[in-house]
Amino acid sequence: MKNDTINISQIVKNVYHSSKDFKYAVCWIKDEIKGIEVNNVLYKNISNSIFFLDNKVDWKLYAGKKGINSGYLLELSPQVLSNPLLSKLHINKVRLFNSETIPLFKLSPGIEIRTQAILEMIDELLGSHLNNKEDALISLLNTFFVYCDGQCNIKSIIEKNHTKANIVYDYKQLVDKNIVRSHEVAFYASHLNISSKYLNECVQEVLRVSSKSIIIEQLLIRSRHALKFTNKTIKEISYDLGFSTPDYFSYFFKTNTGVNPSEMRKSSSS
Repeated sequence: MKNDTINISQIVKNVYHSSKDFKYAVCWIKDEIKGIEVNNVLYKNISNSIFFLDNKVDWKLYAGKKGINSGYLLELSPQVLSNPLLSKLHINKVRLFNSETIPLFKLSPGIEIRTQAILEMIDELLGSHLNNKEDALISLLNTFFVYCDGQCNIKSIIEKNHTKANIVYDYKQLVDKNIVRSHEVAFYASHLNISSKYLNECVQEVLRVSSKSIIIEQLLIRSRHALKFTNKTIKEISYDLGFSTPDYFSYFFKTNTGVNPSEMRKSSSS
């Protein structure tokens, strides 16, 4: 991976990006900044949010208090986004960077803390000379985008009067709150008073993925976090996530990630 394919910097001063720069940008804003201007449209007093900025647009970032870090600006080349691991994500360059509106995601407090930790690790890795640095960076980017897809408020990028989009939003909220209780699409469809078939149709139209994949990705988000950032046993994690047995949890995890939970934990601690 070349040095100019990924760049990250703290938001401590005004930044200008021209469409000629040919990089995608992810702007994570923790503390309030004066604003961000995209194609001459100014968004004022933004905080606790992520902007995904297409490389075809011109944008300006107006920092907050001088010398105070207000977040991170992550710039990615097209080559990075075409990496096989990232291209498999539901939240990819097609969804994020090729939309008619600029995606702005509001983060929940818990995800905000994790987002900051991931970006800090990317910043640290880019300045290091560690072996396998490229794989580690892609893994961190993958985790970052998965968190965005699983936890961000999709109402920020949908039309309020779009009935199917509202159903999808409600579905994602229900999954977030009840994932331990049920892993079945039918459970959520019944709570929305619609059929499983229609729920899947809505999710396919709005997000271009299946309704089941939302449940799977939410389970993967939580299991990855527990394996990486807690000392809970795999057995404890499996029951915490609503799996009937640790063996079934291991089967689910390996089927969807290619590695078993113990391998994931070992790679995170190495």
